[in-house]
Amino acid sequence: MAASVSATRDARAERIYQRRWLTLGVLALSLVIIGLDNFVLNVALPTLQTAFDATAAQLQWMVDAYILVFAGLLLLMGALGDRFGRARVLQLGLLVFGGASIAATFATTAEQLIAARAVMGIGAAMMMPSTLSILINVFPRDERGRAIAAWAGIMGLGIGLGPVTGGFLIEHFDWPAVFLINVPVAATALLLGLVLVPDSRDPSRASIDLPGAALSISGVTILVYGIIDAPRTGWTDPFILATFAVGLLLLAAFGWWELRTSHPMLDFSLFRNRRMTAGVTAIGANFFGLFAVIFGLTQFLQFVLGLTPLEAGLVMLPLAIGIPMGAGLSVRLVSRLGTGRVVAGALVVVALLVLTVTQWSTTTEPWVVSLTLFFAGMAMANVMAPSADAILGAVPEERAGVGSAVNVLVGQMAGALGVAVVGSVMNSVYSDRMTDVVAQLPPQVAGPASDSVGAALAIAGQLPGALGAALATAAQSGFVDALGAGAIVAAVAILVGALLVGRFMPPRHLPV
Repeated sequence: MAASVSATRDARAERIYQRRWLTLGVLALSLVIIGLDNFVLNVALPTLQTAFDATAAQLQWMVDAYILVFAGLLLLMGALGDRFGRARVLQLGLLVFGGASIAATFATTAEQLIAARAVMGIGAAMMMPSTLSILINVFPRDERGRAIAAWAGIMGLGIGLGPVTGGFLIEHFDWPAVFLINVPVAATALLLGLVLVPDSRDPSRASIDLPGAALSISGVTILVYGIIDAPRTGWTDPFILATFAVGLLLLAAFGWWELRTSHPMLDFSLFRNRRMTAGVTAIGANFFGLFAVIFGLTQFLQFVLGLTPLEAGLVMLPLAIGIPMGAGLSVRLVSRLGTGRVVAGALVVVALLVLTVTQWSTTTEPWVVSLTLFFAGMAMANVMAPSADAILGAVPEERAGVGSAVNVLVGQMAGALGVAVVGSVMNSVYSDRMTDVVAQLPPQVAGPASDSVGAALAIAGQLPGALGAALATAAQSGFVDALGAGAIVAAVAILVGALLVGRFMPPRHLPV
C-alpha cells in the first residue's frame, strides 16, 4: 500500500515537471491582465470623464481604488494560498477579476465604476502572489532563475502593453472595451488552469494569523491611502500626516505581533537574510522609478508632443519589448557576475536613462522616447527578475505565497509612492512656471490652468489668438521643466537603491 502511494506521488511529480512550461504559459495569462490593468485605464480617463461627468477626485479613485485594495490584501491572499491551495486561490481570483470586469461595463455612475475597480483589486490580490508561488512549486531550484525571469518578463509585457492597448480600444471602440478585454483572457486562464496548474500548499496547514492579517491590511491600506491622496491635499495636511502616523503605527504593531506569535503570517526573521532585504530594496527602487516615469510620460506624449492616446501607446510599446528581452538576459548575467553586481548595475543604468529626460523639450522626437524606454525596460528587467529570485530564494518553499506577496506588495507601495512624490514635485514646478502667464487670465480659469497642463491647453483653445498661444506655449514648456525635475528626484531614489544593493546583496543564494 505504501509503495503504491509513493508511486502515485512520484508519477504526479513527474507529470507536474513535464508540464512546467505549459503551467507557466497559463500563469502568463493571469500576469498579462494584471499588468495591463495597472496602466490601461490611464489613457481612458478623458473618455470616462465625459461619459460619467466625473470630477477630478472621482477620476483619481477610478485608478486608485484598484491599487489601494490590491496592495492592502496582498499579504493575506498570499497566506490564504499557502494555507488552502495556491491554484484554488488563483482560480477564485480569476473569477472575481473577470466578474468585476463585466460589472464595470454596466456601471452608470462614477461610484459604481470605482466599486467595480475595487473588486478587481481583490481578484488581482488573489492572483498575483499565487502565480509566483505556483511557479516556485513546479520548477526545480536549478531552473527557477529562468522561470522567474520569464515571469518578470511577462509581467513587464503586460505593463508595457497597457497604454497601447488602452489607446487602441478607446480609439476604435468605447470605454467598456477597456474592461471587457479582461474577460476572455481570464476565462481562458481559468479553464486551462484546471488542467495544467497543479495545486500546492504549506504542508503544515498552519492556522491563519487573523490579528496579523487585520493589522497588515489596515496598516498597508491606510498608508497607501495617504501616499495616494497626499499630492492632492498636500503633504503637510493634518489629515495626511495622521494617515501616515496611523498607518506606520499599525505596521509597527504588525511587526511586533509577528515576532511574538507562534504562527506568523510574515516571518520577519527572514529579513536577516541579506538577499531578502537587498531584493526588497531593489524592487522598491525599481518600481518607484517605473511608475513615476510612466505617470509623467503619458502626459508628455499627449499634451506636449500632441500625440493621440493610441500614438502615445505605440511610442511606449518598446518598454514592453525591452522588459522580456532584459529578463532573459538577466539569467546569463547573474550566472557570470552574481546578483549584486547585475542588480546594482542595472539600477544605475535605469537612473542614468531617467536623467536623460532632463534633456527633452517640446520638440523632442518620439523615437527618442521609444529608444529610451526600450533600454530602460531592459535595465529594469535586470532588476526585477534577479531581485524576485533573491526574495523567493530566501523564503522556505512552503511559505512561497507570502514571499511572493512581499515581492509584489513592495513594488505596488513603491510605485504609488513614486507617483505621489514625483507627481508632487512636478505639480510644484509646473505651477511655479505658470505664475506669470496665469496672472493675465480671468480668475475663474487661472487656477485650473496653473494646476494641470491638460486644463491649460483646453483653456488656451478657447482664448483669443496671442493670449491662447502664449498660454499653450507656457504650459507645454512648464510641463517639460516639471518632468525634468521629477526625473531628477526619481533618479536620485533609484541611485540610493543601487548603492544599498551594491553594498548588501550577496552574489549567490544563502541557506534558508
